Amino acid sequence: MKKFFFFLISVLFLGVSSSKAQSQYVKKYLPLADSLSKLYQIPKQIFLGVAIIESGSGTSRNAKLLNNHFGIKGKNNLLNTKGIKSSYRQFPSVEAGYVAFGELISRKKFYSTLKGNPSLEAWADAISKSGYPGNPSEWKRLVLSATKMVKK
Repeated sequence: MKKFFFFLISVLFLGVSSSKAQSQYVKKYLPLADSLSKLYQIPKQIFLGVAIIESGSGTSRNAKLLNNHFGIKGKNNLLNTKGIKSSYRQFPSVEAGYVAFGELISRKKFYSTLKGNPSLEAWADAISKSGYPGNPSEWKRLVLSATKMVKK
């Protein structure tokens, strides 16, 4: 019984901690997501929801070492600078990574039909079916859940 109680408290603490980290992440990057939302006509909630999931609210190794909050594949210099092999793209700044995500999505086939559409469900569905995430249905669920942290 004590183990179960400890487990339950741990899960509740992690949920609160995760929620707090997400809230702080949203507060920090909302202005950037808002400006890029206007530029690319992709909802700011999608920018932030994807970034939260892909970067662990900015805490992942890729986010910290590569300024890559979206899991975008590409070249980096981690092997030369830190001795770490990675297939993820390195950006000079977090802002550059956000712009790259906007550009990546704007090149997808579905973009022209969704551009300016405020439906988070439609965007998450289209992105999940485009080959972007590894596990489309779970990714979509997580992103849509994370978008609830962002006020419309």
